[in-house]
Amino acid sequence: MSAYKKSVGGDPEQVFSKIFISDYPNAWEAAVDALKASPMEVVNRENGSLQTKWIDNTADRNLLDSMGSVSPYVKAQYRFRVMVAKGFYEGKASARVSVQKEQQYQRDVLEGWLNQETDGIQENSLLYRIGRLIEFRIRLQDMENRKLKRQLQNAGGSP
Repeated sequence: MSAYKKSVGGDPEQVFSKIFISDYPNAWEAAVDALKASPMEVVNRENGSLQTKWIDNTADRNLLDSMGSVSPYVKAQYRFRVMVAKGFYEGKASARVSVQKEQQYQRDVLEGWLNQETDGIQENSLLYRIGRLIEFRIRLQDMENRKLKRQLQNAGGSP
C-alpha cells in the first residue's frame, strides 16, 4: 500500500487527529500528561507542539515481526509528534489534537535508517488517552465548581 500511496502522490506518513470539546489549556495539559512517560525533546505550548525523543523499540519490533518472513532488525526506533490547536466547534471552544508516529528501522549496520509505515494503533490509543484525560479534567472542574457554589451558598445563607 505504501508504494501505491507514493505513486499517486499520497503521504506515507499518517497523521491521526480528533477534535475535543475543551479549551486549549485543558487539552494541552492532557496531551502533556499522556506523554509524560516518554522523554520529551520539544515542548512548545505557544505553538502547541510536543515531540518525544527517539525511543528504542528494537526488541518489540523483532518480537512482533518474528512470525512473518521478515529478517530481524539491528535497530528500531520511534517518536511521537503531537500538535494541539485552538478552535471552535458548533460555537464551543474546542481543541484539535493531531498525533503522528515516526517509526524507523535498520536491517544491518551498513543500511541507513528506513521509515516504516504505521498501523495506527498507538496513535489512536494516544488520542483515546488524551480524550479520557480531558474528560476527567472537565468532570473534576465541574465538581470543584459545584463544591465552591455550595460553600458560597452556605456561607451567605447562615448569619
